[in-house]
Amino acid sequence: MIAETALVHRNIPDSTGTNAYLGDPDFGRLLRIYAEPALVAAVEPHFVRLGALVRAELEQLALAADANPPKLRSRTRTGADIQMVDKHPSYVQLEHYAFGTFGLAAMSHRAGVFGWPEPLPPVVKYGLTMLFVQAEFGLCCPLSMTDSLTRTLTRFGAPALVAQFRERLVSQDFEDLFQGAMFMTEQDAGSDVGAITTRAARAPDGTWRLTGDKWFCSNAGADLAMVLARPEGAEAGTRGLSLFLLPRVLADGSRNSYRIVRLKDKLGTRSMASGEIVLEGAQAYLVGEEGAGFKQMTDMINMSRLSNAVRAAGLMLRSAHEALFIARHRQAFGRHLVDLPLMRRQLVKLIVPAEQGRSMALHTAECLKRADAGDGEAAKLMRILTPLLKFRTCRDARKVAGDGMEVRGGSGYIEEWSDARVLRDAHLGSIWEGTSNIVALDVTRSIRREGTLGPLKAHLAGLLERPGIPADSKAALGRALERAASLAETVANDRAREIETRRMASGLYHVASAIVMAHEAARIGTDMRRLALAHLVLAHRLMPQDPLGPAPDGEAAAIAALVAQHAIDEGLALSLLPGRRA
Repeated sequence: MIAETALVHRNIPDSTGTNAYLGDPDFGRLLRIYAEPALVAAVEPHFVRLGALVRAELEQLALAADANPPKLRSRTRTGADIQMVDKHPSYVQLEHYAFGTFGLAAMSHRAGVFGWPEPLPPVVKYGLTMLFVQAEFGLCCPLSMTDSLTRTLTRFGAPALVAQFRERLVSQDFEDLFQGAMFMTEQDAGSDVGAITTRAARAPDGTWRLTGDKWFCSNAGADLAMVLARPEGAEAGTRGLSLFLLPRVLADGSRNSYRIVRLKDKLGTRSMASGEIVLEGAQAYLVGEEGAGFKQMTDMINMSRLSNAVRAAGLMLRSAHEALFIARHRQAFGRHLVDLPLMRRQLVKLIVPAEQGRSMALHTAECLKRADAGDGEAAKLMRILTPLLKFRTCRDARKVAGDGMEVRGGSGYIEEWSDARVLRDAHLGSIWEGTSNIVALDVTRSIRREGTLGPLKAHLAGLLERPGIPADSKAALGRALERAASLAETVANDRAREIETRRMASGLYHVASAIVMAHEAARIGTDMRRLALAHLVLAHRLMPQDPLGPAPDGEAAAIAALVAQHAIDEGLALSLLPGRRA
């Protein structure tokens, strides 16, 4: 690995050539918490390899792809309809890495990726995604769509339909691969899915014909898309919707009857094609039961929401670690930035939400593994953790990306660096797959309709019982959990208090993340950094503060240790606990 001191030219630090995995002291420790030793041994070399690519080749490819967005080619030079999305070679090379080399869309669905004898667990996929997204965000949408489409098709599709398409969806052979998409949004129906107007008519051959106008279709040139439509005569609202699989090319090699009207000119994710699509009697296959489309599509949406949250956590990690690198190597007024107390405080404000997001993403991945294995309690945890994670991490990422750009200074505002691109991309998460209001309301819906709060509270209380968490930490976090759960119960079941939904969801997320990090600290044992982070969440995101009062004793020393990425002992971590004195 390149010596960091070689990456500074005239006081301008450049992290190119450093390893995003090896240079992150927490990544390997957390991987060992959430994966058994044999799995770690099998996959860690691939984390190291991807970590090296992130700040080298992948970063340069991502910059080029962002500067050269895809173009829609509607006709050949002879005038024949073609409907082709032309991708820049840099983006195509990124696809080769993501779909082929690392198998990010395939690893959850088949054995053999990295030589592992069965599908890899979610923690591997989401861990690698948090690395990959530190270089390229836009492509992670097609990755997620392909992954979640395969899951939904496998769960609900007829065996013959699954057999027809599944193998190409999980291929790592780029020439054979099918990519997936989800075409749901309409002009009249954004978050209000029940207002969808796309119609479906049954054809004599048993397939269906779709007619309608889809307003926002990401990965517009995908080979297969899941589409919600209303069969003729079906009732209004979500209960009348069915789910269909739409191929781009039909079995005879002809193009299906839909048109990409135009590609969107977006604020971020410019590398990836999003477009408007008009369905003109397009052939499609019914997935699952007629009339059960919204329920089935919800599975795909929830996986997409979880992926959005994981990507937001990855963006925060990138911003925080870039800021740390800059602060260590840039000098001002005769001192390195990292030695300045005010800069340290700014840096820790990047670190805390980034680490909250990472811990919640990995812990939720572990819950997903258990839920998919048939654990009913874990399924309830997934139902509430997914919207909680999507709501808060996506909002935090916007601020972390902006504050990280500020640490680089004027260079961060220049497009040849990636700070501006990361900031633009960070704004996506709070909009796609449900805006903040919609996702926060989904937290209350899960509590009210599916009884998810009790299992979450019991799960978090169980984590607090792990040996190695100091008694004072357990007590403080336990009290916060009781308060957050009480508020959540009240808000979820009293429509008059709907206005408090976002505050409630934020509180529940912060408590959950603090408890998870305290649990991780106990598992690590030799370093209480994550307990210190949990205490900072408690002090600054859950407890009242006097804006004119003094900083707690010991906070400056603990912040200095966190920023320096030094080990923290229990006493220093406890100095950050509200009400304690060093």
